[in-house]
Amino acid sequence: MVVSLCKATIDDAAMLHEMQVNAFMPLLEKYQDDDTNPANESLEKVITRFKQPFTDYYLIKYLEDTIGGIRIVKMQNKSYRVSPIFILPEHQGKGIAQKVFGIIEEIYHDAQSWELDTIMQEKGLCHLYEKLGYKKTGNTKKINEKITIVFYEKS
Repeated sequence: MVVSLCKATIDDAAMLHEMQVNAFMPLLEKYQDDDTNPANESLEKVITRFKQPFTDYYLIKYLEDTIGGIRIVKMQNKSYRVSPIFILPEHQGKGIAQKVFGIIEEIYHDAQSWELDTIMQEKGLCHLYEKLGYKKTGNTKKINEKITIVFYEKS
């Protein structure tokens, strides 16, 4: 499987935003988490994040096509946060995210710890992160009657 990452630039912001909306829209429709779902984020918010000195965005490429993105937030003490990662719906379930995490961990080989969060009700996502070595922190955040966010970390 040919998966690669390419460091994104501000010129990629609109494309990343469009893919983010497409990737998260099914979850927005399912859970109606209007205030927290990345499908509802504005292009301006994505651009603001691009300009943060502690943020790196990467384009996820499958063969020659750009099919998603990942944002890495550099925190203190060689800790990193994945927020968000997204793959277009037609490319989900192919093992691409697993490859992306492997590449990211090579790029940030100095990492002491990683963190991310996901939807507790999405068993497939929870399984993916647990398979990659992430452990639940015990913290959760109820967004509405349909959705709870669960927090993970990996050392």
